[in-house]
Amino acid sequence: MHENLARSSPSHLAHVVAGTTVVELCGEIDLLAAPALTARLDVLTAGIRPDLVLDLRAVSFIDCTGLGVLCRTRNRVLNRQGRLRLVSQNPCFLSILRITGLTDAFEVDPDLPTTLAANMITVPAC
Repeated sequence: MHENLARSSPSHLAHVVAGTTVVELCGEIDLLAAPALTARLDVLTAGIRPDLVLDLRAVSFIDCTGLGVLCRTRNRVLNRQGRLRLVSQNPCFLSILRITGLTDAFEVDPDLPTTLAANMITVPAC
């Protein structure tokens, strides 16, 4: 059981590029990972007009609790007149957004915007 707990915790790297915070997530975003991830995203969205990009391309699994984290983050960003973008090409994730009626709630891009990707420091894969 301990192995499942360790595997479930998503790792993340945060970069600030031209005023935009890019958070690269990998692993699973589920009930076990949600509290720590929520706390981190709350810190990143605490300011005025946060500009946040969540790169989900290396996320292997997301459950309803993980969707709740994304929705909470979206609401915090919008309440502060900011912008939230998700990056994912995963057909399962995109299907979950469609099935749950959240497709229009999020701005989803298949890749990082070129201006952000070009200015990020390359880091090892998750």
